[in-house]
Amino acid sequence: MFTTLFAAADPATFSWSPKCAVVMIACNVFAYAIARATIRKPNEGFEIPNSKFFGGLSHASVVGANCLGHIFGIGAILGLASRGVL
Repeated sequence: MFTTLFAAADPATFSWSPKCAVVMIACNVFAYAIARATIRKPNEGFEIPNSKFFGGLSHASVVGANCLGHIFGIGAILGLASRGVL
């Protein structure tokens, strides 16, 4: 009985495609823009190599921006996949 219920609740999954990567990259760029605009002291802490490439953000700021970008990306990919766009 429970296996039928679990099988009915399992949503259709989608395969990875370059569209998913584009959505994730766009969400990470958006998160970098948010981080650059809202972090009070973005240069505090360890510097990363080629920090100008990352907008002059420190290591902690880059990690935080990537975490936020991946959260946005997961939500966007799952939402777009459920709508049938991806």
